[in-house]
Amino acid sequence: MTALIFLAACFLAYSNGANDNFKGVASLFGSGTTNYRTAIAWATLTTGAGSVAAIFLGQSLARKFSGKGLVPDALTTQPEFLLAVALGAAATVMLATRLGFPVSTTHGLAGALVGAGIVTGVGNVNFVALGRDFVSPLLLAPPIAAAASAALYSILRNLRLWLRINKEKCICIGAETEMTPILRPDGIIAAEALPRVTVTADQPAICQQRYSGTFLGVSTDRLVDALHFLSAGAVSFARGLNDTPKIAALLLAATAFSLPWGQVAVSIAMAVGGLISAARVADTMAHKITDMNPGQGLAANLATALLVNTASLHGLPVSTTHVSVGSLFGIGIVTRQGKWKSAPGVVLSWIVTLPCGAGFAALTYLILRPH
Repeated sequence: MTALIFLAACFLAYSNGANDNFKGVASLFGSGTTNYRTAIAWATLTTGAGSVAAIFLGQSLARKFSGKGLVPDALTTQPEFLLAVALGAAATVMLATRLGFPVSTTHGLAGALVGAGIVTGVGNVNFVALGRDFVSPLLLAPPIAAAASAALYSILRNLRLWLRINKEKCICIGAETEMTPILRPDGIIAAEALPRVTVTADQPAICQQRYSGTFLGVSTDRLVDALHFLSAGAVSFARGLNDTPKIAALLLAATAFSLPWGQVAVSIAMAVGGLISAARVADTMAHKITDMNPGQGLAANLATALLVNTASLHGLPVSTTHVSVGSLFGIGIVTRQGKWKSAPGVVLSWIVTLPCGAGFAALTYLILRPH
């Protein structure tokens, strides 16, 4: 049973990495600042750094973010219960990953705790804590993040204009072959391939926005890119710091692993999951929420890092997923580049995360529970 719990926790960590690792660097890929490989490598490195930091802060964070207050402590030390929770949450997150939806592992765990808890008796579930600590942040975090990123972008944009830093657009000039009908002297109409010069301007998919001039002797464009990378790293670091102890707490409760070694195993599984299975969620985060340039991506990341780290310091179980997606939608609102057709699917995936995790965990615990 101990070995199964270990494997289930690693599966949950793998699913978490596949769904969550790219979220901090989505704006790097979406804005064209870097390619997918560089973005996921940076996400893996900085998330790993957050996981290492969690080894030293793990006791406090595991206590604050484990969500154990949802069910009696006696249940959270029962091997069958822990295995059901780990498998229920992992199945939920991996299903969302395969479908390309960015969801919250925190809410997957909360749903799994509730589902397995209901099987032991509805009275064993603290629904007040569920509403206060998980449902409320689910409803409040995205709009707060959207407002914060929109406000921060407006401030940074006005600062850019005040410093007389202008945006530049490249113009793509090329040649295309066009089939043109030609009337031949014998009266027959034939198609002839003729070259045609094309000019494309202001197309985000083709032309990349850049910033002109210098700031304190440094190229503005390079400075924005450097700050963008650092902000993406800050978001990924915060995610690794928050999520690693949540998953490692399952191993700690099994009493077979010390917290540091449990977190090492979790961090490795998270890194592997991100490197192998992050592509579908990456496409959603980078290309299906909003178009953006590097400066707009920087504003979204700064808002996400600020809110997530502030919540962590105050012990508030907010979801990095909800905050990061909310921040990107905030940029889309201000720039009027939001891709709203994808919004219903993303929001629906957030809503069903809790019941889906509950269903998977309840079914698993019904099979595993001691009789």
